[in-house]
Amino acid sequence: MFGAEEYGVDLEISTTDVDRLVDVTPSDVEPTDELSFARNVFVPLTTACRYTCTYCTYYDPPGAASLLSPDEIREICERGAAAGCTEALFTFGDDPDDRYVEIHERLAEWGHDSIHSYLREACEIALDCGLLPHSNPGDQTREQMEIVADVNASMGVMLETTAEVQAHGGPRAKEPGQRLATIATAGELGMPFTTGILVGIGETMCDRAESLLAIQELHERYGHIQEIIVQPVVPNDRWRDESPDLETIRRVTAMARVALSPEISIQSPPNLAPVEDLLDCGVDDFGGVSPVTDDHINPEYAWPALRELEEIAQSADVPLVERLPVHERYVSEEWISSRIEAAIEAEDSAGRRYRSLLGNAA
Repeated sequence: MFGAEEYGVDLEISTTDVDRLVDVTPSDVEPTDELSFARNVFVPLTTACRYTCTYCTYYDPPGAASLLSPDEIREICERGAAAGCTEALFTFGDDPDDRYVEIHERLAEWGHDSIHSYLREACEIALDCGLLPHSNPGDQTREQMEIVADVNASMGVMLETTAEVQAHGGPRAKEPGQRLATIATAGELGMPFTTGILVGIGETMCDRAESLLAIQELHERYGHIQEIIVQPVVPNDRWRDESPDLETIRRVTAMARVALSPEISIQSPPNLAPVEDLLDCGVDDFGGVSPVTDDHINPEYAWPALRELEEIAQSADVPLVERLPVHERYVSEEWISSRIEAAIEAEDSAGRRYRSLLGNAA
């Protein structure tokens, strides 16, 4: 199903479950009793990407793509740590293909044979600066994920949709099956994981239901999904269509809450979605919000200030709490590596801050 079997992932989604989910409305869910967010610094490792999705302004063509140097990574991470961040969010396009000759040459100059090898060095820098890495490297094989798993507190990739949509573009289009395989691989490796759906890129309501149910089936299998993002597509220089209307995003958010296990957070990005109008639809998390860097994937949409998030929470009469990039239930030997555990248990200022957000400050 969805081409996942080509990557060794067997999924069975019943039409009955899809139909049931499509009928869900916001009245079928209860509002949250708490809202959370993570304070992060956004580190756009490279803008090279093998895909050319028509809604994405993040990637640059060969010859124009950037690759942050180790010194640049350290400077960004140090600024984030100084601002009280706990998360270094590493984003980049999926594995640069053979067209990105300059990127490959620069990686080789720096002693790396792949972007994942370089990502590991970047995560080491973040840990050295007192930040917990959360990486979103796109589609990954098991071998690629194993290179970086132990230096990440959590990882993620947006499923976006299980549908084949024109917005994913031509011969190098994203394959839903490969995305699902990446999510499954994270489960096999015991990696706390974030995923989500992108709403408004040509998929139907049934496609959205199928996507949510596929995520839930993988979570039932591995127990590793900590949150999913319900993200509306937004207009930008490459995407001229409108965002989905409010009724649609409210319905899909409620569908996510009904489809997914209660322990999975439903995230609504406050710079992209009308979060004030979604608080009765099951939203309980705002995701990573940065006090020092832009949302480099959606640079035209600024992060709200912490004060604005507090006001939104106050309007819903619920507390706003700060969290780590890895959700508290995964902070155990079963889920995090000894490297990440050591960072959290360290007797330095970063370790004390991590533990204070877990509610067990020394």
